[in-house]
Amino acid sequence: MWRLHRHIGMGGDQFVTAVAGEEVEQRLGEALREASAAEFRPMRDECEPLAGVRELVEELRRRGIAVVLASSSGGDDVEHFVRKIGIEALVDGWTTKDDVEKSKPHPDVVHAALEKAGTEDAVMVGDSRWDIEAAGNAGLPTVSVITGGWSIQELRDAGAAAVFESLLDLAAALDSTPFAAP
Repeated sequence: MWRLHRHIGMGGDQFVTAVAGEEVEQRLGEALREASAAEFRPMRDECEPLAGVRELVEELRRRGIAVVLASSSGGDDVEHFVRKIGIEALVDGWTTKDDVEKSKPHPDVVHAALEKAGTEDAVMVGDSRWDIEAAGNAGLPTVSVITGGWSIQELRDAGAAAVFESLLDLAAALDSTPFAAP
């Protein structure tokens, strides 16, 4: 189980190879991704938004910062959660697996989000090593939260510019993060 958990946040196109090897990817990768999507869909409504996600997005918008969600999930899942959180009118866009060739830790999803935001000046918010690596591979800093099961030290070691216990803590401390840079 720990091997699986340590790869959560990595896109599905990378996940099977990372946890089961190239031979399994070649033989069963697509079928495993389809089965995963079929199993997850009925459980989506059981997923609850992280405390503070809406408040963080609202505060970023109040500061005039564009918000683009850099996801390598399917479009139906991303749209479902954007609606559930109630941030459709607050975000400038989002990416899906259809927008990228390779998912995290490759930088494709970050480049796609930057294109949608219309800027190269950005900061990634993430909760896994894979977020930090994808942003770093795109030349961006990452501000992290420990909601993905990675420790503060692991996220710092991966290169996070700052690490917070929660999105609420991050929203309250934006002035001490790369978001405050001119």
